[in-house]
Amino acid sequence: MNEFTNNPIDIAQLPKFEEVQLKGLHPKYINVLLFNFFLLLILVIVGFSALFYFNQDAFSSAIWMAILVGLVLILVGLVVFTKFSFQKKGYAFREHDAIYKSGLISETTTIIPFNRVQHVALHQGFISRKLGLASIELFTAGGSSSDLEIPGLLLADAQLIKNLVSQKINPPKQDEPIEIASIDLSIFRNHNVNRFRGFWSCLPIPCRKRFVLCGQCC
Repeated sequence: MNEFTNNPIDIAQLPKFEEVQLKGLHPKYINVLLFNFFLLLILVIVGFSALFYFNQDAFSSAIWMAILVGLVLILVGLVVFTKFSFQKKGYAFREHDAIYKSGLISETTTIIPFNRVQHVALHQGFISRKLGLASIELFTAGGSSSDLEIPGLLLADAQLIKNLVSQKINPPKQDEPIEIASIDLSIFRNHNVNRFRGFWSCLPIPCRKRFVLCGQCC
């Protein structure tokens, strides 16, 4: 029996994921981000417009002007934030895991080993489909939400990545040996050889290969 060991690990010798060269998302994906922000902003503008139309006295003119200026500043801020946050996103696929980094103010790096992945999915939203983009989702548990999502990929690249991960988590099996069954030919002892040959000739060839004939015939 091997003796139990629990030696300390030199942290300096551990592989550093920071040294991995991450690949940026496709430039078209920034249009998807801007569309999502603009859609939310439009809903806010519509809400304030409806309030102004039905009840102009809800706020004074100065407050309405402040709201308008605030919406413009929010719009500009969203554009700037989207541009810089987009540049902070990146991904990489290594031999044994996938890496995805995102975040402008608070940076997050997620690493998912392939031996923990149970399912991989390719997803396309409405705008992404129009732009020829897709996202890859990795699931490590049976939940409905993914543990890692890498957006902003070209559809062709996403399909290649999906196939790669699928092969990692479900490697092709080697040819399994054919299950061989045996029969006792003693049941044919009371029959002549010609009858047995007739029985054997009626069997399809694949079935003949699956049997090992044992015993003797009379």
